Parts: sequence; C-alpha cells; structure tokens
Amino acid sequence: MAGRDLRALFSTNDRALQAGEAFTNRELQWELTAAALTAHLRHTAAPGFDIEDLETPRDNVLVLHGVGGIGKTTLSRKIEAALAGTEHRPAQWGEPGWAGERILPVRIDLARSAGTSFEDLVLTIRAALSTLSRPLPAFDLVLRRYWEHQHPGESLEEYLRRGGLAGRFGKALPQQLQSAMGDVAQALLLPGTVGAAVGQLTGALVRALRERRQTVRALARCARLADLLEAEPDLEALSFYPHLLAWELTQLPADKKVTPVILLDTFEDVGDRTHRDLERLIQRVVWLMPNAFFVVTGRSRLQWADPALQGQLDYTGPTAWPGLTAPASPIPAQQAAGAPGRGRQVLVGDFSPEDCDDYLARRLSRDGQPLISSEIRQVITDRSHGLPLYLDLSVLRFLEIRRTREPAPADFDHDFGALIARTLSDLTPDERHVLRSVSLLDAFDLTLATTAAGLTHQAPVQRLIERPFVRENPFGVWPYHLHGLIRSTIRSADDATDDRWTDGDWARAAERALAALGAQWTTAQDSGRNRLLLVGCLRQGLPLARDFHLPLGWLAEAAWAYVSDSVWEPLAPPTRPGPTVGGLETPADALVELLAALARRQHEHRSTTAARLTTVTDSRLLPADLHEMGIYYLAKAHRDLGDSAASRQGMQTVAAGGGRLAPAARRGLAHLARLAGDFPTAHATARTLGWAGRQHRVEGDIYWPHGDMHRAATAYATARDQAEQHGVAGERATSQTHRALVLAFTDPDTADDEIHLAEQLLTGLDLRATTLTLKIAALARDAGTLPGLEVARVLRAESRDAGITAAEAVLDVVLAFHHAVLGDHDKIRATAGRLRNLARNGDYAYYADIAHFIAGQPLPQPSTARWLEPEDTVRGRWETLVAERRHRLGIRLP
Repeated sequence: MAGRDLRALFSTNDRALQAGEAFTNRELQWELTAAALTAHLRHTAAPGFDIEDLETPRDNVLVLHGVGGIGKTTLSRKIEAALAGTEHRPAQWGEPGWAGERILPVRIDLARSAGTSFEDLVLTIRAALSTLSRPLPAFDLVLRRYWEHQHPGESLEEYLRRGGLAGRFGKALPQQLQSAMGDVAQALLLPGTVGAAVGQLTGALVRALRERRQTVRALARCARLADLLEAEPDLEALSFYPHLLAWELTQLPADKKVTPVILLDTFEDVGDRTHRDLERLIQRVVWLMPNAFFVVTGRSRLQWADPALQGQLDYTGPTAWPGLTAPASPIPAQQAAGAPGRGRQVLVGDFSPEDCDDYLARRLSRDGQPLISSEIRQVITDRSHGLPLYLDLSVLRFLEIRRTREPAPADFDHDFGALIARTLSDLTPDERHVLRSVSLLDAFDLTLATTAAGLTHQAPVQRLIERPFVRENPFGVWPYHLHGLIRSTIRSADDATDDRWTDGDWARAAERALAALGAQWTTAQDSGRNRLLLVGCLRQGLPLARDFHLPLGWLAEAAWAYVSDSVWEPLAPPTRPGPTVGGLETPADALVELLAALARRQHEHRSTTAARLTTVTDSRLLPADLHEMGIYYLAKAHRDLGDSAASRQGMQTVAAGGGRLAPAARRGLAHLARLAGDFPTAHATARTLGWAGRQHRVEGDIYWPHGDMHRAATAYATARDQAEQHGVAGERATSQTHRALVLAFTDPDTADDEIHLAEQLLTGLDLRATTLTLKIAALARDAGTLPGLEVARVLRAESRDAGITAAEAVLDVVLAFHHAVLGDHDKIRATAGRLRNLARNGDYAYYADIAHFIAGQPLPQPSTARWLEPEDTVRGRWETLVAERRHRLGIRLP
C-alpha cells in the first residue's frame, strides 16, 4: 500500500471504506532496472572510466515506456522509493547487487502540469546533491554566475522555497554556493565581499586557470571550467554545466562517493517530435553526466539512436547510444539489461489477469475485505486488457454507481471516453487520423495503414507504429496491431475530442480499409498463391463489409479462393458491435455466415451446419454463384446426415446451373448413387468428371467396396498427385488418407508408411471427416492384433458427434474385418446388425453385405446393391483379404 487514494476517499460518505493506492507488482521492470544500474556501477568503477571523455558511447540511460495509463508514473515513484531505502522496496523485488554503494535517487516530473523548466531540472539535480553537505565549487561558481545574470535581484533561496526544492532537499544549497565562492576568493586572495562581485571573481579565476597558478590547482584539473566560466551565461550554457557536476562527483572523498539515479518521468511532455529544443538540452545533461544513471519513463521509446535525428540533437545514432537501438529482452532480465549496450528500452506491459484482480481487491476495502465483488472484478479485468488506467476509472465508476444502488457486473461492460483523450493527447492530427483508421483493422503494415487512412505519404504511420500502444508481432501476416483496449475504446466509446469522426467518416474509412485489403490480396494472387494472406484478408474484410453494410466486391472472389483448397481455417469474425436487430440483413451478413458455417462444420454436428446453411440459402441475399455455394454445401451436409433425397435435390440444382461447383455437384450425385448401391451409375458418372470433379478419388471410392484394394489405391494415388499439381492441400490429404485406408486391409507395413504420410499432409488442415478416416485406417492396419476396442468406441462417438454417417459405416466394416480374422462370429453378427440399422433409409445397405462377405456368411436376404462385377467375385475378394491377414498373423481357426 503506497498511500491513500484521495479521489476515491472523497467520492463517498462511507467512512468505513478503506481507499488504498494499490501498487501491483512490476517485478520484471525492477529486475531490468536493477540489472542496468548494477552494470552502470561496474562501468563507472572500472579503471579506464574517464569523466572527461566526451566521445565514448553512453550507456547510462534506461527507458521504461508504455501506453498512457499503464502505470509508468507509479512505477517511477516506486523505483525512487526502493532506491532510497530497503524499507520501501517490495519484498518480491529481491535484493539489488550494489550492496555498499551509495545511491541518490532524484525524481523529476516533466509533465506539463508540473511546469518543470530546464532550469528547474538542473537546480533539482544540484539541490539533491546538497544533501552531501559540501560545496561543489566548479559547478557552483558557474551556477551562481548564471543565476545573477538571468535572475538579477531575485533570491535563489526564495526561488528554491517557492518551487518546493528547499522543502524537499533542505536549505543548504544557497549556503554551499556562497561557501564555494568564498573559498575561491580566499584562494585568489581577493578582498571584499565576494557575494556582490561574482563577475570579478569569475574573471580572476579564469585568469588564474589560464596561467595554471598553484593556488587553484584543484580546479585546474577540470579542463573545461575556464571555457564555461567565459561562456555567455544563458540557457544554452546552462545545459553544459552538468559536465562540471559530473566532474565534481569524481572528486568526492571515498566516504562521500554517491551515484545519482535521476528519474525523468512523463518524458512525452518534453515536446513533440518536430520541436526538440528541450529534449536537446536534457539529452545533453545525460551525455555530460556519464557517471549518473538516468531512468526515463514516458509513452514512447527514445529515438536518440536514430541517425536521422542528426542536427536536431547533439548526440545521435546507434554508436552513441547502443542500448537504445532495441527493446529489452525479458528473459533473462539480468543478461538483457545488464549487458553493456543492450536492452535499455523496456516496454512496461499490461497487468496479468491475476495482477488486475489483486489491484481491484486492494483498492477498495472494508474491514479488511474487498469491497468490489469477485464477479465485478472479473468483468473489469476482462474488459481492461490489463491497462491500469481502466482499472482506476472502473473503481471510480463503482463508487459513483454505489451512491444510488448496489453495482452489478453488467455495469462494467463499459468504455471510458477518457482513454481516448489520454491516447490522442500527444498525437499530431495526421497520427490521430491514422489511429482511428487502423482501429478498424485487427493488424496492419505500413502500406495497409497508409492506404486505409487515405494518405499519400507514410510518415504519420511510421511515427504512429513507434508509439507504445502499437504492438508488433513480426511473425504475423501484418506485423502491427493496436493495444486491445485502446482499439475497442476508439471504436465504441463516446469521443468528445474536437476532431472526432462522424458516422460518415467511419463509413468512408471502412471503405478505404476494405479496398486496401482487397488490393493486397489481389496483388498477392497475381504474383502467386498466398493462403495466409487470403485468410487474413477475409478475417479482416468480412466484418468491415458486415458492420458497415458495404458491397462484397473482392470478397466474393476471395470466398471462392478460400473454399477451393478445402483447408477450412476458422473465419468467424467477432460479433457486430452495438445492438443487433437479428437475422441476416445484407449480402455481407450472409457471406459471413456462409463461410463461418463451412469452417465450423469441422467442429459441429452436421445438423447444425445444415441449419446454418439453410438460413443463408433461404435469405436469398447472396449473388447467384455464392448462393449455389450455399446450396452445394447444404447438400453435402444432408448426405453426411443420411438425407439422400434432400442431398440429391441440391446437387441436381447446382449441377444444372453449370456454375463453378457443377463438377463437384456431379461428383456428389456419383457419391449418392454409390451410397444407394448403384455402382454402375456411379462409375459411369465418375468417368465424366475429370479433375474438376475429382474423378480418380470417386473411382477409388467405388473400387474399394468391391474389395479391389490395389485398383482403389492406384486411383487414390493418382488423385493425390493431381491435387498436388494443382496446389489443393485439402484434396491431397484426403486422397492420401483414403489410399492409406485401402492399403491397411492388404499390407499393414506399407499402410504404416502411407498413414504417416497422410498425417504429415493433414498437418495444419482442419478436415474432420478425413481425420476420422485416418484413425479408422490405423484400426484396419492393426486388425487381428487390437488389444481392445476402446479406440473404436471413441471413434464411433466422434462420428456421431460430427453427424458423419459414412465414417461410422466404414468403422463397422473395419471392426467386422477384425472380428472375422479372429473368427468371432457373434461379434460379426452384432456389427452387421449395426450396419443394417444405418441402412434403414436405403443408403449404405451394401456395407452390411460386405460384413457378411468378410465373415464368409450368406446374406440374410438378397442384396439390393448393383455391383460392377458378379457378387461372388466381390465376396471372394473380401474373403481373401481375411485369409491373408490370418496367414500373416499365423492365426489358425478350428
């Protein structure tokens, strides 16, 4: 507990309420700070360290940056307190590695509201060093000269008192300055009151230094003192005086040695990135005090290592500031921040969910118990994305609601407009425009953001992506994305800023963003296939078209590209923001639901898929070709569910339309004929399909029920190779899986290799039916040696959960094969009974026939199947497969 939260305390009449200013663990940031400070102390203690060396690269600054409201100021204060004394350091932060070293923390608030000038910054550092109880004559002389020149007649003592420095560090500084002047006057044997003769004193000292008199030999060791005494005592000269402070620190006796740690907070208020006058002065202080350590907290990374700033700042580039060229690596912390020249830009990240809950539980309490219930804390935590400012605003909202009633979890599904103001406060107009534009996107790159914002130049985007609320994932399709809470707030909260967008502005931005995504996908399509980009463009483009009622445009062609590979990555976008009327209203609504249903069918029962696709097709919102896509996949769902009549009607409609899916629909009709046992019709249709209708895979599906496994395997191999030539990953994996299944009946060793290949081809694909088939193939490979049937029971449950009747039928055929190899006729009869039950509507009846063929048993009634060959030939092949497996396993039945 760092203190009392006065805002919360004065927001309620409940005197029993405990409003604590909670500090939540920032252990990683402390570890990085401690490691960097330890490395700094080692560096300054090394024999080769020279305070007069103005060319050596600097590594004496650590930057803690993050979005507004992330808790940087609180962290800065806590680091200051922890450095001041162990009693203020959280126990979990551990012991630092500088035992015996004297550390002097000096925190300076650079916020505009604090009104800190550069002059105040220099005086604060010197006032903090006044606690050493001794003058620092080289610096004190030039400071006195500066003060009398810039503030004639104004008492330094009164100035320090008004600014709070006297109360913070004591009143010794004016006396120390006066003492320094007296000592120098005495050394120079000057008469009179030196306090009124600073000009005379400094003139005499300069002459003595130039003449190298023995009386000033101590100050003569400071090589640049005379030059600074002669320089015009203005603000520019003041920025060089800290060099004298650094030199004086090296002259201290051993018992007075100290390392200042200067914490510069709210660095974003130093100035914008166009006018860097104050930043230039502050950077000069950091460079000229290499024995001091600086901890900078602000919203943005320091750009000092950027060579492009040459001329705006004195010291720029990666050679000058090696530690500012890359962010810190969090693991291991000591190796990252502790190594010279590495890891000195540290992102202050979001709170973990556990830290959020802990923060909320401790902020408000009564009788030692959290005032905010766990249910409300959970809602706030989920909404906050770990941003402490959101937690703080939610606490105040809790107290506001509590004045009139008991707060409920639903009260905190809430956005705060204040977050927008905090985020936009230090952005240029162009950066604000880009920020709002990219809030429409899940992720973006430089080109996408520029086009989406409607700009002709990339500079505002480049500046924006350097802000801490823009996160980077170098492995994504697009590398940049907004902090989750910042994005959702900009999209949905009431915007009270002067340049807030109208609904028309948002709609035009959405049009630009959708067009920009389409341009990227179209360019990639022209230059070669890029599945990741296609899926990414669909995931971003679909919600834009849906939420802003935009025409489909390129999304229609992209939808066809999506289904062509049969990969089925999830596409479902988030629910529409704001209240929904219900139902499908626009073509974009229908396309979103169509593609989401196709992707989800790998994880839902086919009846759910059928219901969703029925809603799409009944809406009649899609253009004709996409409407046929819905009809086709609805027909496939009906076939999987065993509703052949409905499936046949849909397939006939699509085939008659002659569109893109007509070959696939004719393939569907061939499958339906096969399921009905009409193999001649299925075979005749298959021979007309060609590659577009997947002819060879359909032929393999026809051959293997006949027991003609080698012919089926050859057909599947041809289908696989064609799919590879056409770059259709899903079809390639499916054909290979079916090849593995049929070879599993004939040659387990070969099948083992084929199964492994199918597993590799299925990696990264989401094909539920094919995955089930592959697991069934493994059972067929092990038929006759299965230790138990638990795997089969699991597969049956998965098939029923998916609503895929064909998978369950094939599973029972494999089980019949296993039981026949072992001669277990009772189990074969039970399996045949299940297959007859599946064939109640007339389809799949030949699977029960195959079970009897496998067992060498007569059919209970004549077969309804029309085989391509005599029934005895088919029976003989299945009986041979059983006999060969028994022979392979050495099984002899009585």
